Amino acid sequence: MDRRGLGLALCAGAAAAYSTAGYFTRLIPLDVWTILFWRGLFAGGFVAACFVWQQGRGAVGGIRATGWPGLLATACSGLATILFINAFRLTSVADVVIIFATAPFLTAAIARVWFGTRQSGATLVASAAALVGVVVMMSGASMQGHLAGDLLAVGMTVLMATMMVIIRQYRQTPMLPAASASAFLCALLALPLAAPLSVTSGEMAELALFGVTQFGMGLLLLTLGTRLVSATESALMNTLEVPLAALWVWLAFNEVPPWSTLAGGAVVVASVIGNVVLGEARRTARTSPLPLCGRGRFAKRTG
Repeated sequence: MDRRGLGLALCAGAAAAYSTAGYFTRLIPLDVWTILFWRGLFAGGFVAACFVWQQGRGAVGGIRATGWPGLLATACSGLATILFINAFRLTSVADVVIIFATAPFLTAAIARVWFGTRQSGATLVASAAALVGVVVMMSGASMQGHLAGDLLAVGMTVLMATMMVIIRQYRQTPMLPAASASAFLCALLALPLAAPLSVTSGEMAELALFGVTQFGMGLLLLTLGTRLVSATESALMNTLEVPLAALWVWLAFNEVPPWSTLAGGAVVVASVIGNVVLGEARRTARTSPLPLCGRGRFAKRTG
């Protein structure tokens, strides 16, 4: 598997991990701030342990090497998580999901303005198709949200897009310390409103699973994957989170999704697959040798 294929697979894994948030939120009967606190602690510890295992004695040097890009990525990820949860409290789920589906376009715009990076037309078309799919999925949901919640969702999307652009642009900089720090930052911001000591042993086990598999694994895979593909492609792969989230709730709680969810989810998956296939076709066309007859004619003409 080449670098792009590995990067896309890692980003798809991140989307799968993040998509379990609804399942765990339904499973754990605690207030959102307590969940955020313990989720952040477990996720931050998991990512930090992975980084130390990877770097060994060089872990301290790796933390220092993150520099200002790492600090900015930390702030973007941590604040985005807080805005994301609070947006759900102030507006409809449909509004939040549709706004977040614009992330591929935002990442493309930020990368273009900030670093002059251009995206392929196929990726932008696939991003537009994914956005249409999300709109179809949410067409049957209530769209009567409030402005404050929508603004929080916009802020979250901008922060996540910025984080992915930073990780991609500074891909030689170790970003796992920033991912770990962002989870700890989320826990710190949630602490004043949380009740961490009210958790039972059974709930603590569920919170640990939530933090490690959903938040921690999602952060880890997204951070590693975005280094290998464009920020726009990373954001596009993240749209897989929407249909997968509906799938897990369907399987776990027998909540049968409406036709709009199934149709829109199919469009999202098709757009992602189409981008992967077209990307591989372009790569193959660029690396394929010229036909022998073509080389012969060229040699004769220039000989």
